[in-house]
Amino acid sequence: PAMGGCSRSAWILPLFLAGLVQPGWSEEREKVDCYKSVKDTIYNYGAMTIDGDEYIPFERYRGKMVLFVNGGGCRCGGMHGVLLSHPWLCLPAELNALQNELRDQGLVVLGFPSNQFGKQEPGQNSEILPALKHVRPGGGFEPNFQLFQKGDVNGAKEQKVFTFLKNACPPVTEEFGNPNKLFWEPLRIHDIKWNFEKFLVGPDGVPIMRWYHRANIEVVKNDIMAYLRQRQEQ
Repeated sequence: PAMGGCSRSAWILPLFLAGLVQPGWSEEREKVDCYKSVKDTIYNYGAMTIDGDEYIPFERYRGKMVLFVNGGGCRCGGMHGVLLSHPWLCLPAELNALQNELRDQGLVVLGFPSNQFGKQEPGQNSEILPALKHVRPGGGFEPNFQLFQKGDVNGAKEQKVFTFLKNACPPVTEEFGNPNKLFWEPLRIHDIKWNFEKFLVGPDGVPIMRWYHRANIEVVKNDIMAYLRQRQEQ
């Protein structure tokens, strides 16, 4: 079902008539492979770290696999379904584990908070790291992956690297969900549909895979390992 309970026919039809949704597409897919004809790379882009201290050009990650993860609030296990105000309270331990496990294979995880989905990340950049450290997971937790400043991943003011990533891969679903919970314009079929979509970029800077926002980190890890095995066999 579409997020927020909005029917597919009521929400997709206007987009179809506007030429933004194409007929015959499948329902949500856990993973899609990116287009083979991509010419650009992430090395032409960069972003400001969450503390505002440094602009990092993604050229720095040349030769590495890079996992881009967009963030927003979510419901976390072990919290009785409570909606947390800080998105990165949900996945940091899993992302830390993924970074630790695949670092020697050349993986770099990058996180990008966003407030465009249900207004689930209303906090300031300065609040996100302290919340991770003292609230959840707490206990002095620190992410071992780079977080960047909160920004748009869709719409007229979207970060340019996300324009590139989204257009380099098919969408993982045609469903947009409840329009009252989507805070950007215009809507485009390649848009990120909700918090925690994931994009894997290869060592040459070209996107390889894109995951549905509900795909768990274990699935992502297994897909990355399969990609590494395929590279070794070539």
